[in-house]
Amino acid sequence: MQSPLRRILTGVIFFLITVLAATGGYILAGWSPLDAIYMVVITVFGVGFGEVQPINTPALKVFTILVIISGTSSAVYAVGGFVQMITEGEINQLLGKRRMTRTIEGLKDHVIICGFGRMGQILAKRLTDSLVPFVVIDNNAERIEQAETLGYLVYTGNATDDTVLYQVGIDRARALTTVLPDDAANVFITLTARELNPKLMIVSRGELPSTEKKLRLAGADQVVLPASISAFRMAHMITHPATLDFFSQGDERATLNELLGQLDIQVDELLIDSASGLIGATIGDIELRGKGTMIIVALRRADGTTVTHPSQSTFLHEGDAVIILGHQVDMPHVMRNLGARRKMRYRGSSRVWKG
Repeated sequence: MQSPLRRILTGVIFFLITVLAATGGYILAGWSPLDAIYMVVITVFGVGFGEVQPINTPALKVFTILVIISGTSSAVYAVGGFVQMITEGEINQLLGKRRMTRTIEGLKDHVIICGFGRMGQILAKRLTDSLVPFVVIDNNAERIEQAETLGYLVYTGNATDDTVLYQVGIDRARALTTVLPDDAANVFITLTARELNPKLMIVSRGELPSTEKKLRLAGADQVVLPASISAFRMAHMITHPATLDFFSQGDERATLNELLGQLDIQVDELLIDSASGLIGATIGDIELRGKGTMIIVALRRADGTTVTHPSQSTFLHEGDAVIILGHQVDMPHVMRNLGARRKMRYRGSSRVWKG
């Protein structure tokens, strides 16, 4: 069977050939061009008006019959292709949704993403890269279409509805993330999901810091506060530029410091300025003075180059920055032992703080 578009194209071409040939035939019979075109139109479309000139010869009558058959057939053929295109499109859409529903019904140990906004899109891409199966829930037609275009499994509906969560296999899922920009909706989804699957891992988004407690009470295992993380990162850009340069070398390192903060681990930097007593010292000297309470992960030279895992014999020069990893409770004491000095501005005045 021909494709609908090919049928339409074939029908239109054949129809145009019929119109041109019929017009030429009537002109050869002695009719004016306008009368010939008019005759072709009322004949092909079956308007039923009388002939503009009498058809009184057998040849002209046979010619008109052929024009009717040819013109009508080509028009019907083209219209049939158009109808086929619409019908097949609707059928394919229904079959596609049915196939997607069956795929979702077969999912197990998958992730449910509630909301396909900016965070949902980033999350979906990361899960795709990690080959983790997931299904997206959203009730916005544009976002659903976008997710389908990317080849994601999607379900149109409201994630606060128990039925919708059951349809995407919440009882078989291993995790659920709710990343809607509405805190109330995220709390409600978290509460509902925890009730439907007590063993489910739930990661929830919160806009306001006060929402974190509500989300945890509702059953969230982890709460992500985008505003707080962004503010933390901006502050880190100001207070620890060398550290941030090191951790911004790749996408994975860009968020590592925020994750370490949740584990009570802190990354700090020791600046070797002109007043530092560590000029000429080695990495081994710093580790000795740290008494095993910290780890040196990198050294950024004054020229901007970064040395990861520097050896103990590496010498320090003015302008270098040593990037140190340790527990948050230990870091102030470590920095004091190392004689860390950093310049700070406070209410417009400049002063030097010595830890």
